[in-house]
Amino acid sequence: QDSSDDIEDVSLFDADDDLSRRSKKSKIRHPIASFFHLFFRVSAIVVYLLCELLTSSFIACMVTIILLLSCDFWAVKNVTGRLLVGLRWWNQVDDDGRSHWVFEARKVSAQGKKTSSEAESRIFWLGLITCPMIWVIFAFSALFSFKVKWLAVVGMGVVLQGANLYGYVRCKVGSRKNLTSMATSYLGKQLLRQVRCLE
Repeated sequence: QDSSDDIEDVSLFDADDDLSRRSKKSKIRHPIASFFHLFFRVSAIVVYLLCELLTSSFIACMVTIILLLSCDFWAVKNVTGRLLVGLRWWNQVDDDGRSHWVFEARKVSAQGKKTSSEAESRIFWLGLITCPMIWVIFAFSALFSFKVKWLAVVGMGVVLQGANLYGYVRCKVGSRKNLTSMATSYLGKQLLRQVRCLE
C-alpha cells in the first residue's frame, strides 16, 4: 500500500554542513561511490554477454550475475543514492501493520548550495537509467531467441535495477505528484513546442 504523503524533506547525513563547507577542488567528491555505482551493474552486463565464452556452466554464470545484481541493488539503494544525489527510499511497517513506502530528498543547505556535484549526478542518473534499459533489451532477446533458461536471470536484472530506478524517480519528482500526469504534461509541452517550430 502506497501512501500519498510519504515524501519527507529530511537531512540524510549528520555531516551535511561540513560537506557544504568543503572546497570544491574536484567535481567528483565521492570517487569510490561513483566507481561502485557503475562497477556492479556494468560487471553483471559484461558477465551476461561473455558468459558462454568464459564457461560452459550455466549455474556458475547465473550465480555470478545474480550476486553482482544483488550487490548493485544494495549499493545503489543504500549508499550511492545518498552520497551522489542525496536521495533515498525504503519501506517501513507501522504499528498497525500497514506498509508505507518512504521517499526522501536531502534538504538544500542554508546557503542554498547543492551538496552534490553535477558530474556525480550525471554518473548516477546515466547508470540508473541506461542499465535497466539494457536488461529489458536482453529480456526481449532471450524471449525471441528461445533462451528460456536465461529469462530468470534477465528478469532479476530488470526487477532489481528497475526497482531502484522507480524508487529514485519517485524521490526526485516527489510521491505527491502522479507520474502519469507528469509524463502526459511533459509530452504535451514537447508536442506544443514541435507545433510552434513548424509554424
